Amino acid sequence: MSSDVQLVLCTCPDMATAKHLAGSLVGASLAACVNIVPGLLSVYRWEGEIQQDQEALLLIKTTEERLAQVFAQIEQEHPYDLPEVIAQPISAGLDSYLQWVRTCTTS
Repeated sequence: MSSDVQLVLCTCPDMATAKHLAGSLVGASLAACVNIVPGLLSVYRWEGEIQQDQEALLLIKTTEERLAQVFAQIEQEHPYDLPEVIAQPISAGLDSYLQWVRTCTTS
C-alpha cells in the first residue's frame, strides 16, 4: 500500500537552527511532525575539500501536496548556501498515523 506521505531529511548546523526550522514548518502546517536527531557527524566534499561537521538531522513528515512548500521554506530560512533537503515517499505505515499527517498538513 503506497501513500502520499513523504519523509523529508534535512541537516542543520546546530540545535538552534533545527528547532527554528521544525517550529516554523509545523507552525505553518507544512509538517505534521519534525523529529530532531542531534549529534550527527557529516563527512562531505565542499569546494574540493573533505569536511567533517557535527550537525542535527530533521526528520520531517509531510505530504506530497506540501512538499514544494516545505522545500521552499527550508531554502528560505536555512543558513547553508546549499542545504541538504531530500524526500522519500512512505510506502506503508499505520493508517491512522498517515491520516494524522494528512490532517495536520491540510491548509
